[in-house]
Amino acid sequence: MTTVAASWLPLSPGERAVAIEVLLGGPLSRTELARRLDLSAGSLTRLTKPLIESGLLIEVAEAGAPPEVRQGRPSQPLDVVAESRSFIGFKITEDMVYGVVTTLRSAIVARHDRPLTTHEPAQVADLLAEMTAELATAHPRLAGIGIGVGGLVEDRSVVGESPFLQWRDVPLARLVEERTGLPVVVENDVAALVEAETWFGAGRGLDRFVVLTIGAGIGYGLVLGGKRVPNAEEDRGFGRHWIINPNGPLTPDGERGSAVSLLTIPSIRYQVRAATGHDSTYEEILAGAAAGEPMPARVVDEAARALGVLVAQISNFVLPQKILLAGEGVGLMDVAGDAVRESIAAQRHPRAAPVALETKVSDFHDWARGASVLAIQVLVLGAADA
Repeated sequence: MTTVAASWLPLSPGERAVAIEVLLGGPLSRTELARRLDLSAGSLTRLTKPLIESGLLIEVAEAGAPPEVRQGRPSQPLDVVAESRSFIGFKITEDMVYGVVTTLRSAIVARHDRPLTTHEPAQVADLLAEMTAELATAHPRLAGIGIGVGGLVEDRSVVGESPFLQWRDVPLARLVEERTGLPVVVENDVAALVEAETWFGAGRGLDRFVVLTIGAGIGYGLVLGGKRVPNAEEDRGFGRHWIINPNGPLTPDGERGSAVSLLTIPSIRYQVRAATGHDSTYEEILAGAAAGEPMPARVVDEAARALGVLVAQISNFVLPQKILLAGEGVGLMDVAGDAVRESIAAQRHPRAAPVALETKVSDFHDWARGASVLAIQVLVLGAADA
C-alpha cells in the first residue's frame, strides 16, 4: 500500500514560527501576531504570504464584524484550517495497536484498533500499513504518521530498546514508510504525550510543567521554558530506583519500596495476589479498596501515599506550575485521592504554594493522539526541536 503524503513546502524558521503561533493561539490578528513574534508589519507580511498561498493559513472574519462592513486595508485575523490535513497516530502496546486520526489541531476524528499477535518487526509494520490503508479510505488527505512506543527511541525513527516488544535497534520508521509511502516519526510514548499536552492540553502556555503517568510503568516528562526537556534515559527505568519507602514491598519489577514497586498496576496486582492467592484486575482491586476490603485497602492506601510523596518531591525540586497525572492507573485518585493529598501536604513546607495537580482520565487513544502531535510538529511544521 502506498499513499501520497499531503504536505506543505518546507518552512523557513520565520515561517515556522508564524505557523506554530497561529496553530496554537489562532485566530490571531496581524497586529497581535507581530507583537508576539516581535516582527515589523512588513516582515510579517513577507512571512505570511507563502503560508496563505500554500493553504496552511487563511484569513477569517473578525468576530462581530461581517466582511461587508469592514473598510480600509484588510485586517482579517489569521487562522489554520484544522481539517485541511489529517494525521495518523499509533500507540503500540504488548498486545494491541491503538490508532487515531486527528486534525491539524489534534482533535481525534476517528479511532481504529487491532490486536497485535506478533512482535516480529516486519509483521508489525505490515499491520500498521493495513490499518493506515483502512483509515485512509475515509481520510484521504493524510500528511504523516506518528508512532508511540514504550522504550528508548533514537533519532525519532529507530526503536533502540523496547522491553514490552522485546525489540532492539528496530528501524520502525523506515519499515512503515516503505509500506505506506507516508513520512513517519517514532517517539517514546511518554515523550509524545508530553508534547501533546504542552502544545494542545494541560501544559499549554506554561513555562514549567510536569507530566507523571502511572499504569503498566511510570513515566515522567519535564517542560521548561515551554519546551520538553529531552532525556537520554527516557523509559529506561524511571521510578525503579526512586525509593519512596525503604521498608516497602519487594516486587518482581523495581527495587524494594521504589515508586515502581508501589505504584504500577502490575506491582499492585502482584501484592494483592501474593497476599490473597487470588488474581484480581486493577479495577477489582480499586473497587475492593473502596468497599473496605482489608488487603486491597492496605495496598491501595500505600500506593496513594507513595504517589503523594512522589508528587511532593517533584514539586519541591522542579517548582512546576502544574503537574498532570495521567495514564491508565489514575483511577487510584478516585478511590484514594484524599490519602494522596494528605501525603503531598506532609512532604511540603506548611507555607508552600499548593501543588496544582490535574488528573486526566486517559486511555490508549490519548497516547496515540500524542504520537499524532509528534507528526504534526516534525513532519508538517518541521519543528524538530519542539
